[in-house]
Amino acid sequence: MRCPHCGNLDDKVVESRNLAGGEAIRRRRECNSCGFRFTSYERVEDKQFMVIKRDGRREPFDRSKIERGVERALEKRPISQMNIESLINDVEDKVAILGKVNHEIDSAVVGNLVLEKLSALDKVAYIRFASVYRHFENSEEFIREIQKLGGE
Repeated sequence: MRCPHCGNLDDKVVESRNLAGGEAIRRRRECNSCGFRFTSYERVEDKQFMVIKRDGRREPFDRSKIERGVERALEKRPISQMNIESLINDVEDKVAILGKVNHEIDSAVVGNLVLEKLSALDKVAYIRFASVYRHFENSEEFIREIQKLGGE
């Protein structure tokens, strides 16, 4: 595997972990040339499942959309990159399991999974993500959501 830092092809696997019930493997690698650590994923090429959007459109599941949303919500928050990666992996694993039957999953299910994980990780990030995901339009909606968090 080519090192993203120096381009060298000589690396070693530091750690391997099964994801999605054994359907994917996450490997932590270290470049033998520069010592840079990076992550690679190995998956079986399967029929990609579709996400059913609110307006009825279907589009292929895209992990990077979850990554962008989560990273945006956690911007400038004291959360490690390892915790962020773990959250994204957990959501992706759960989505893969839920969407496996008919190769489709509703976007609301994906969004709610992200909200559930963010709620457990960081309340501020949860509110940030919820405000975009649920299209908050005024301060009352923020206040209601914060009060719901306080009641949990």
